[in-house]
Amino acid sequence: MKLPRKFFEPLAIGAPAPLRELPVRVERMIHFVPPHNEKVRGRVGDLARQVDVVLGNLEDAVPVEAKEAARSGFIEMGRAVDFGSTGLWVRINALNSPWMLDDVMQIVAAIGSKLDVVMLPKVEGSWDIHYLDQLLAQLEARHQVKKPILIHAILETAEGVKNVDAIAAASPRMHGMSLGPADLAASRAMKTTRVGGGHPDYKVLADAAPGAERAAFQQDLWHYTVAKMVDACAANGIKPFYGPFGDFSDPAACEAQFRNAFLMGCAGAWSLHPSQIDIAKRVFSPDAVEVAFARRILDAMPDGSGAVMIDGKMQDDATWKQAKVIVDLARQVAARDADFAKLYGL
Repeated sequence: MKLPRKFFEPLAIGAPAPLRELPVRVERMIHFVPPHNEKVRGRVGDLARQVDVVLGNLEDAVPVEAKEAARSGFIEMGRAVDFGSTGLWVRINALNSPWMLDDVMQIVAAIGSKLDVVMLPKVEGSWDIHYLDQLLAQLEARHQVKKPILIHAILETAEGVKNVDAIAAASPRMHGMSLGPADLAASRAMKTTRVGGGHPDYKVLADAAPGAERAAFQQDLWHYTVAKMVDACAANGIKPFYGPFGDFSDPAACEAQFRNAFLMGCAGAWSLHPSQIDIAKRVFSPDAVEVAFARRILDAMPDGSGAVMIDGKMQDDATWKQAKVIVDLARQVAARDADFAKLYGL
């Protein structure tokens, strides 16, 4: 185990010092783009003004014969586009793949100074983070990258879920982690082919009553894992995210899954289709009525001490902290999004 004094030391001579706090950024949606698709790549400049994060996907959904084209397309995209305050991320191939090493080495060499986050798939333990952490430090030093590139882990194996606390604490380079429900379902031998969302057979029944039909209530397959991930991230000061929702034809179910994740503490979700951008923007921005009420709590208790009654409800230190979470997020969203600034009156 690394000693506390050494935790924030650079891992290579000439590499930038690790961050002690994550940058304050609104990341309601991580929007995936296939960089090997020239037509999609040409629209990224416009897309960057609509989303919080643009991610070039080099892993799943990229055919084997297109892996190198996806990598070179991402580099071209990173060079050509001014992303402004929009995050630029890349999902590299898994550590055991034949493409991962070239992904990292070529991308950091070409656009390391523009790259914010590397998303690492199929993370199983802290050792996976340590390897990428050291490699990024060496490449940052070689290519004179001035700010550290962060790591975002995908939680998509049973072993990764088991080791989630160690993964979250593995490096000051950790940005956060996302739930990867499809691969996780396979790893656990879950009996579903859905990518995220609920399942009609995962339910509870109401108690039987004579002569009455028993009501059934569908449950959330991912509640336990999301909660475990959120706790690990919150305890280590990094961000949890819901991952993909694969049924583009069911926006209502997508919104319900995103909202569950938001209420449980997730900062955002993946958007795999343009239709999911507005859903994520709406869900992961706090409700205007909630923001207004939270502001009333903060105004009534400026220092968070004591207790007050607002609309017949007692407010104290605990609710003050809850209100501050909502108002702080609203201010961050308002600073990025003029429509929400107007909605919140900020």
